[in-house]
Amino acid sequence: MYGPAIRLFPEQIWRLFSAIFVHIGWEHFIVNMLSLYYLGRQVEEIFGSKQFFFLYLLSGMMGNLFVFEFSPKSLAAGASTSLYGLFAAIIILRYATRNPYIQQLGQSYLTLFVVNIIGSVLIPGISLAGHIGGAVGGAFLAVIFPVRGERRMYSSSQRLVALVLFVGLAVLLFYKGMGL
Repeated sequence: MYGPAIRLFPEQIWRLFSAIFVHIGWEHFIVNMLSLYYLGRQVEEIFGSKQFFFLYLLSGMMGNLFVFEFSPKSLAAGASTSLYGLFAAIIILRYATRNPYIQQLGQSYLTLFVVNIIGSVLIPGISLAGHIGGAVGGAFLAVIFPVRGERRMYSSSQRLVALVLFVGLAVLLFYKGMGL
């Protein structure tokens, strides 16, 4: 994800998505893939395969839109924008579900999320904007996508509001990032 390239060549909007599949070094790749393996299995079990795919992809896109707007000259890559979205989705569900498994998982991930955000602030070269953006995206998407076995966790109007806010924020960040 490289904002100046998108501003110069708007047809390279694909960078907002492709950056979640590219990593900077083996260590970066291995840490993210181990996290995805464990976290991803749990999130897929809760949301189902199709919703998991879109949750992963769209959280990553939102994280990269945050990088595009708030770190405009940064070079960013990696699955962590998507991973933070997955963390945030489970944390948000913790407060809406009656399922004790999801509540416990959400509590555990809340602690891990806070520790990782602190690390994003303290460790140079880590994209705080991308991590926060991925989490914001995942939080909205947790409301939008139904959970297996709990389809009425959020009302239709709550889902619609979350969808409008997600799309509106994405469009706003893109246009502001483009300088329009």
